[in-house]
Amino acid sequence: MEPSITFEVPPQIRKFAEESVDQTEKAISSFLQSATSSIGAMPVPMTGVAKHALAITEANLQESFAHAKKLINAKDLSEVIRLQSEFLRRQFDLAINQAKQMTAETTAAARDAEIRAVAP
Repeated sequence: MEPSITFEVPPQIRKFAEESVDQTEKAISSFLQSATSSIGAMPVPMTGVAKHALAITEANLQESFAHAKKLINAKDLSEVIRLQSEFLRRQFDLAINQAKQMTAETTAAARDAEIRAVAP
């Protein structure tokens, strides 16, 4: 078994990092709420795409904040590496699924726009 490289983060630094992540998370959440409420001004076919894009963005940010909180509490370098590997693996899988979802959503919006343009 490899020796683990441990490190001691002073409690004040850990507390500051946790508070910083929490404050950033609240600010981003407020921004996303504002963005969501402004979607109504978009042309109808793109409203669904915009809502979906914001939902994806919010989900990714929540994953990132949860990951940051885990990293703040990591006890040693091997835990940091494990957490980072798991996070990157999840993000890669999510990105593939989200790209498929956005492609389907955009295609549907384009079809809807075409139907509206052709309709008398």
